[in-house]
Amino acid sequence: MKTVTLTLTGVLLGTSALIAPSLAFAQTPAAQTAPASPTQQTPAQQAEPEQAAELGEVVVLGRFIPEPNRESAEVAAFLTSEDLERTGDSSAASALARVTGLTVVEGRFVYVRGLGERYSSALLNGSPLPSPEPLQRVVPLDLFPSNILESVTVQKSYSVNFPGEFGGGVIDLRTIDAPTEPFFSMSASIGGDTESTGEEGLVYYGSRTDFTGFDDGTRDMPGELRAAIGTGKAINGSNFDDDVLQRIGHSLVNAPLRLLQREQNPVDFGFDLAGGLSSESSLGTLGVIAVAGYSNDWTYRSGRREEGTFSGDVLVPYVTRDFESNQNDIQLNLLGGLSLINENNELKWTNFYVRSVTKEARSEAGFDGFAGAVLRSDFTEWFERQLFSTQLAGEHDLMDQRVNISWRAAYAMTTRDSPYETRFNYDADANGEFLHRTGGNRISFSELDDDVLSGGVDFSYKLPLSDYRDAVFSAGVAYSDNTRDAERRDFQFVPTASLTEDQRRSRVDYLYSDFNIGPNGIVLQEITGGPGSGAAAYEANLEVLAGYVQVDAEFLPLVRTTFGVRYEDGEQSVTSADLFGGAPPFPTTVLTEQYWLPSFTATWNFAEDQQLRLSASQTIGRPQFRELAPQSYTDPETDREFTGNPFLVDTELLNLDARYEWYFARQQYVTAGVFYKDLENPVESVISASGTGSRQQSFINAPQATIYGAEFEAKKYFEFPDSGSSFVADKRWLLQANYTWSDSEVQVDADDRVSSPAGADQDASFFIADGSRLQGHSEHVANLQMGWEDDTARSQATIIVNYVSERITARGAGNAASREPDYLQDPGVFLDFVYRKDFEYAGRDLGFALELRNLLGTEYDEYQELGNKIRVNNYKLGSGATVSLTARF
Repeated sequence: MKTVTLTLTGVLLGTSALIAPSLAFAQTPAAQTAPASPTQQTPAQQAEPEQAAELGEVVVLGRFIPEPNRESAEVAAFLTSEDLERTGDSSAASALARVTGLTVVEGRFVYVRGLGERYSSALLNGSPLPSPEPLQRVVPLDLFPSNILESVTVQKSYSVNFPGEFGGGVIDLRTIDAPTEPFFSMSASIGGDTESTGEEGLVYYGSRTDFTGFDDGTRDMPGELRAAIGTGKAINGSNFDDDVLQRIGHSLVNAPLRLLQREQNPVDFGFDLAGGLSSESSLGTLGVIAVAGYSNDWTYRSGRREEGTFSGDVLVPYVTRDFESNQNDIQLNLLGGLSLINENNELKWTNFYVRSVTKEARSEAGFDGFAGAVLRSDFTEWFERQLFSTQLAGEHDLMDQRVNISWRAAYAMTTRDSPYETRFNYDADANGEFLHRTGGNRISFSELDDDVLSGGVDFSYKLPLSDYRDAVFSAGVAYSDNTRDAERRDFQFVPTASLTEDQRRSRVDYLYSDFNIGPNGIVLQEITGGPGSGAAAYEANLEVLAGYVQVDAEFLPLVRTTFGVRYEDGEQSVTSADLFGGAPPFPTTVLTEQYWLPSFTATWNFAEDQQLRLSASQTIGRPQFRELAPQSYTDPETDREFTGNPFLVDTELLNLDARYEWYFARQQYVTAGVFYKDLENPVESVISASGTGSRQQSFINAPQATIYGAEFEAKKYFEFPDSGSSFVADKRWLLQANYTWSDSEVQVDADDRVSSPAGADQDASFFIADGSRLQGHSEHVANLQMGWEDDTARSQATIIVNYVSERITARGAGNAASREPDYLQDPGVFLDFVYRKDFEYAGRDLGFALELRNLLGTEYDEYQELGNKIRVNNYKLGSGATVSLTARF
């Protein structure tokens, strides 16, 4: 990989040497510039030779290329506010599923070109964001409702003005600005789906104010428990007397947070408010924008989870559990912005807040071959995710707009609080009745705080090469400091003697009532940081100082070149903590690296509406905090336990791109491209099986991997004015499609070694088979949109089809001699329909929308297959419908 770096750098230096004479030549007066040769002339120039000779200049092409695509020097995709409105997607995550080569995992994380979310970065108005997710450093994009977004840019080829952590692409979310005309709108929606709405699902009471997304204090950690934790001692009989343990046990909330019940799920609903205005002042145009939204949705899931084991050469189910889950998602978002704009200056202050809460009740039951019995586990959970971001940014034009200075300063913080995660286990008796398992319970409190302080300044100087062409020289510096603190406390009620038969058969709130909690009954003890659970707390930090230089110019006629180099000095550390005053259970992990990251892109605009792009770059991918942290964490999506690997190292990538673009009419185009990526030390997730049958997931660096593929996208409008049918003739018909084929391969040689999570130097083939696909990679990704627009009737309808082929979610457990097959997920085909119509009623401008989702009823299917299909995680998603009404003032 180092050899490649030198080669790329040499190419950039060589390119600079070649074009330097062109720069000197381009600065001669236009009258002395030789006429363009016939091969360089446009058809219009060749038809009028006198005019071409008089100008003495090659006319810049690209007049019919849309503005974002023409301005961008890189391979990129753009989502405008019009696109977001057409598809009706509620969040940035769901909207990005329509972009060529992009897939969305768990409805939150975006995979670009088959590379996991670790290889993509998300920016909000150009500033980095922290993540409230324990397993990811990248922010989940379901936190960003589409109504706050003006546009989304997905840049797939690297340019040095972006952070060096770049593999699949960078996603830049741009929030809406103050309008030129005052406006105010209100919208309300109701909806549901065939699996959830009106169906009876598991619930638990919680608190009176749960529907707001804010607990009324019921889930606050009790004062008695907090005081005991403050002593720095483990809460058990060795450190506290019986009376104190009894008071702590009594202080924990019982029935409202533990007792599962059944209720009929209501309809989903939500509302949004938006307004803005601009006003002229002596300093310039002052603008204000404000957006607020609230949503309350229910998701019921019923399915099966299995774990397999070998029986000869095939897999057979050894654990089979049917589960049901009922999840209530509440989200509140607020956006506020101020702007001041005049002829040469622009100042913006943008503030964004989102609170996303998940309240879930879940139960699973079935035969566990490792335990040799039928078991049941009940769960109640409450996850609070909050993100707040404030950014002050400015842009200034100087020297007749030849010099531009832009700057930004931002602070963003996220929190994830999960109080009172409870789990209660049961054994089945001979009659199939479930009885409490002795000591089979856990109550957890976990908190995560993640913040990013960032800033940057960019300078550019525009040097005229002629009357029509410029060279832009850019330089910039950027700084970011990302800090994370995570802590988890686990507790368990343990009986001092065997439970009676009546106690084992009693309701959960009766068994763990004050009557039974005491020195002669059930005693609370702490199991934080117990065997196999890793560190209970950790601190992590990533500090990056970067600088870059870049040149963007059309030195050669019709060929735009953009090249530069970025220097990044990054230090990442993860420090585990012993919460009871002892030495840290693991040594501090520190990754200190300096990188020179070059990039080069050439765009040949060989026709007025066509161009060809070529790009090469080197980038990196850093392990995420959670992947380095040895703390144990159970993912509520899969119920699998994750533990980090403090011995991971950075991934280095070589990126090559080529794309042809033809913009044959306004908003209509055809693009086709190919790409290749070489990854050194990519991070892969692996699974190990314990003797009890539990599956624990961790991470390793695979030795090497490659991914390559081709992309195609087309958008075309059709009009049939003479069709004879008014329904057809009055409309503008849309056909838009994109398709990505790609293949990936992990290379493992006989002498390759990797560092296991335990620090052992092991044969790489123990974890990964040579020639297997990259984790998260789908070979096929396709999207299709068909619909119409009727300006007269003010209506719009779109049929949306999305297809993603199977992908690896985790490597199978075992060794090279007897490895289980990889875990696969088959996302399948999704069919949606969106209809919108604007109309007037009582002098008011209104908008109606109907959204139908997953009309094919596609299921969630994660599995292993070897002789038999092991349903690792399978459940129905249901088909949904949402109706909304918007009033504009």
